[in-house]
Amino acid sequence: MMHNIDERQQALLLNEKSIKKRKISTGIQYTLAILVTIFMLFPLYWMLISSVKSQEEILRALPTFWPHEWHFENYKNVLQRANFSKYYYNTVVMTAGILISQVVTGVLAAYGFSKGKFKAQKFLFLLVLGALMIPLQVTFIPLYIMFANWKLTDTFLGLILPEMVSPYFIFMMRQAFLTVDDSYIEAAKLDGMGRLGIITKVLVPMCKSTLITITLVTFTNGWNSYFWPKIIAKNEVRRVLTVGLVHLRNTFAGLDTMNNHEIMAGAVLSILPVIILFFIFQKYMLTGYEKTAMK
Repeated sequence: MMHNIDERQQALLLNEKSIKKRKISTGIQYTLAILVTIFMLFPLYWMLISSVKSQEEILRALPTFWPHEWHFENYKNVLQRANFSKYYYNTVVMTAGILISQVVTGVLAAYGFSKGKFKAQKFLFLLVLGALMIPLQVTFIPLYIMFANWKLTDTFLGLILPEMVSPYFIFMMRQAFLTVDDSYIEAAKLDGMGRLGIITKVLVPMCKSTLITITLVTFTNGWNSYFWPKIIAKNEVRRVLTVGLVHLRNTFAGLDTMNNHEIMAGAVLSILPVIILFFIFQKYMLTGYEKTAMK
């Protein structure tokens, strides 16, 4: 009996120690998660509160973490003094063009590389992967000379054309299509579906979460594009938001003081669509990456 009691006491002690370790581990994880979240969100918070402060409050020696006075007219001033509505229009048109072209070319190419059979298929796919390693900064000089000769500077086509095909989009969609069993495609062929029908009615619906995820990434990259739009669009007529934000400093340079609060307001207006789309479609992002990683 005494031996059994000792074993029970040891088991209880081990169980208590295990529970304490789990609690400590969970507490550390939560603490780290909170610290990382604060570290990541603080710049956004600072930008947001600075956009409704006065210039005098921003320039104080001791920073304030909450506005003493709310100045929502900063947003109105940005829209009036800088041609922000035009920047928004140009960014929307450019992003929409990039998005539509990359979805169409990416889905069709991904079908060919995943379900198609043709000569040099693996070699051509390796070329696509190789294109992922070549940044635009390496090829922008010949691109700019070519576009200048074609009279495509300061045009929407000049903004969109270099980004019409995305190796990243092709790769991710190919990985998603590979997770779909070929029996679904064979059944669709027996029903008389063509290739476009198989893509639009079988593969795309079954890989919807991945498609939405990559589309959101494409939208974000297009919306935040800076390097190429700055080079190809010299005039304000085709200037996009990212380049327009830099020119906000020049817009206010003639004033007595730099209007940092209005520059912050312009930054908030620029990232607002990206944040809204992220909160709407965030549930698809994790699902999409999980399914792509399965193959």
